[in-house]
Amino acid sequence: MQGNILSILDRIHGEWENFVSAGNRDIAGIRSQIVESWIRCSQAGVSPYDTHFHKSLEEVQLADLLQKKDTLIKIAKPFMSNLYKFVKGSGFVVVLTDENGFIMDMLCDDDTLKNPMTRNFFSGSSWHEDEAGTNAIGTALMIQGPIQVSGAEHYCQKHHCLTCSAAPIFDPNGRVIGILDMSGASHASHLHTLGMVVAAAEAIMAQLRIRQKNCELALVNSRLSNFFNTVSDGVLMVDKNEVITELNPAAKFMIGRSEQNIIGMPIGRLLDCRAPGGRLPSAVERYSDVEIMIDTKDGICHCLASGEPVINEMGDVTGSFIVLRPIKQVQNLVNRFSGYYATLQFSDIIGESDEIHEAIRLATLTATTSSSILLQGESGTGKEIFAQAIHNRSNQSSGPFIALNCGAIPRELIGSELFGYEEGAFTGAKRGGKPGKFELASGGTLFLDEIGDMPLEQQISLLRVIQDKKVARIGSDKMIPVNVRLICATNRNLLQEVERGTFRQDLFYRLNVISITIPPLRNRVRDIPMLFVHFLEKMGRDRSCRFDVELDVFDYVTQYSWPGNVRELQNVVERAASLAENGVISLRQLPAEFYSPFLQAHSTPAHQVFENREQRQKLVKDSEKNKIINLLNRHAGNVSRVAREMGFSRKTLYSKMRSYAIQN
Repeated sequence: MQGNILSILDRIHGEWENFVSAGNRDIAGIRSQIVESWIRCSQAGVSPYDTHFHKSLEEVQLADLLQKKDTLIKIAKPFMSNLYKFVKGSGFVVVLTDENGFIMDMLCDDDTLKNPMTRNFFSGSSWHEDEAGTNAIGTALMIQGPIQVSGAEHYCQKHHCLTCSAAPIFDPNGRVIGILDMSGASHASHLHTLGMVVAAAEAIMAQLRIRQKNCELALVNSRLSNFFNTVSDGVLMVDKNEVITELNPAAKFMIGRSEQNIIGMPIGRLLDCRAPGGRLPSAVERYSDVEIMIDTKDGICHCLASGEPVINEMGDVTGSFIVLRPIKQVQNLVNRFSGYYATLQFSDIIGESDEIHEAIRLATLTATTSSSILLQGESGTGKEIFAQAIHNRSNQSSGPFIALNCGAIPRELIGSELFGYEEGAFTGAKRGGKPGKFELASGGTLFLDEIGDMPLEQQISLLRVIQDKKVARIGSDKMIPVNVRLICATNRNLLQEVERGTFRQDLFYRLNVISITIPPLRNRVRDIPMLFVHFLEKMGRDRSCRFDVELDVFDYVTQYSWPGNVRELQNVVERAASLAENGVISLRQLPAEFYSPFLQAHSTPAHQVFENREQRQKLVKDSEKNKIINLLNRHAGNVSRVAREMGFSRKTLYSKMRSYAIQN
């Protein structure tokens, strides 16, 4: 047997000599992996007779490499030690390199370190094929698989005394990150050596995969813990007996009790369920958005609860987690997407008259208080604009703005609209019930328009809610706390309604804490041109066009009584814009009632009014020119103030000044 081995070694040595001396590549009986490696080494210019030490890393480079590969080295160390036990004292070395063939760690006897045969095994030395020729470490890197190289199979003659067995180490993503190698005297070559190295490399890779999974699990656990602790919803964990085992900070804050007082408590003692049967579904059931009440130190907290069972690997339910979301948060979300918010500000109220300025002043002063406000004024004067502006200036501006027209709802339904109802409260009641406007407006403003039309029987309930700041749905005796700013509006004289017995006196005084009267448009004559231009410019933006107004139009609109107030004016502007010829609005586009009183007073046929239009326009233009000059003199050339007083935009005023040749 020994003779056969020597014969094989001699044959390999002969083939090696033929290759390095004559370049003979027609080699038989040599493994293709070895021949291909010899060819690579020859093409790379590696000297087969080089006797120098291998290229090695500098001290700083080696320190950086060891720091970078610290995890791999620590994981591989125990397996290298176990492998070394089998060859201890035999002159073998167990080596770990990086993916470039640089030695990072090795185990060997002291004698081995002094042995010339293994003199190139030291920390930082390179065993890449380009440096050390064909060898187990460098060739395993090239073929990315295990290999054993013995004797003359090494390309460099100085390594013919060695037998080396190496296997690559892959990370969990399939990339080579190192090589495990065991090398010794060539006469001690054995096929089992490679098997031992491959097994050790597989064990190292298994540990790398386990470590990665542990890191992933730790990351997932950290994320879940962070989510559990930072999510704004309250979360309770209960066991299969429905006893609370854990809760997050949001739940502790929501409940208002210490953790020690909550953990170990049956969930039924903490949560008062409003579902049919009065209890939450069991821990084995999945459910969502079940209404519950929590008795906290600050009062009743109205929430929606959702539950999800926790199931182990055997399919058994071990408990569940319950998510608590305050109903106020849900309502705010609904309000955002349902249009229950105010968009108008005080800056949206157009007008420069003293009457409208006084109304704005009072509304601004009272906006930041929590007092109830009563807006009085004729239909169409803009009471809801004032209500929205007050809400947006108030401390409840981040909350919902809910508007309800008491005169537009049948008297038998107004109670359910205001206060809500429970499931089965009456025929036709929705499944699961429905919250009323007071609940939806909690944390914000409830605007009750046409409050004078509210039926007497509902006025009593409204008064009770205002006094107690709690509401009970129709069909329920459970009180829900509500924090609502109340703004009411009416076009009636409520004091007269009290005297007639159609409006409760006690409710009137509750609502009439602060009263603001919005003037009718006929009392704001100087605001009419400004409003006319404002609505017309808005119409132009919506239709992507521009309108011009003949001056005599303003004479007629300012003389009109406007029984429909601002709403009527807006409709007239829309009508005129729709009928305008070539973008010009004239008297022809105004309704007949605007100029019929003038015709009657002067006994003038309508066609004569339009025939004399040019003469009238000249007079109006002369009057307007004089007015602009006088206002510029009065306001020391301040164009913005002149434009506001005349009801024009700055652009329009500049255009008129150019047409009249007025120098400022």
